[in-house]
Amino acid sequence: MASFFRANEIAKIAVEIEKKGREFYLRLEEAAKTQKTRELFHYLAIEETRHQGIFQALTDRLGQIELPAWATSEEFGAYIQGLIESHALFSDEAVEKRVAIMEDEKEAIRMAMSFEKDTLLFFIEMEDFVPDSEKEAIRECIQEEKRHLIKLQSMYSQV
Repeated sequence: MASFFRANEIAKIAVEIEKKGREFYLRLEEAAKTQKTRELFHYLAIEETRHQGIFQALTDRLGQIELPAWATSEEFGAYIQGLIESHALFSDEAVEKRVAIMEDEKEAIRMAMSFEKDTLLFFIEMEDFVPDSEKEAIRECIQEEKRHLIKLQSMYSQV
C-alpha cells in the first residue's frame, strides 16, 4: 500500500486520473457511432485535459506541504488507496478488456459515468488534503465533474 505524506502526492494522483480520462474519452470518441456521442466524448476529453492542467499547477503549488495528521493514519491511507485502486480507469488492463468487448454506445456512456463518479468521489476526499487557499480549485472541478455526469446521463437516456 502506498503511503502519502504530502498533499502534492494526492494531487499527482488527480493528474494521473485526468490523463487517463482524456485517453479514455479519445478512445470512446473514435469508436462512437453517432456524431452527437462523438461530440460529447470529444468535449469530455478536452475537459479532462483542462483539469489535468489545473491539478498539475496545484501539485506544483503544494510542494512539500504535509498532509494533516488525521490523513496519514493507516486506516485513512487504506481508504484513499482503495479509492485509487477501485477507480474505473486506474487499471489499464481492465479498461482495455472492457472497451474491447463494449457492444454499444450505451455501454460506453455507462462506463464514462462510472469514471466520472469515481473521479468525483476522489476529488471530494481530496479537498480535505489541501490548504484552504487551494480548496476553491478543487470545488470547481467537483462541480464540473457533476456537470459531466449530468451530460452523460442525458445522453444515456437519449441513446
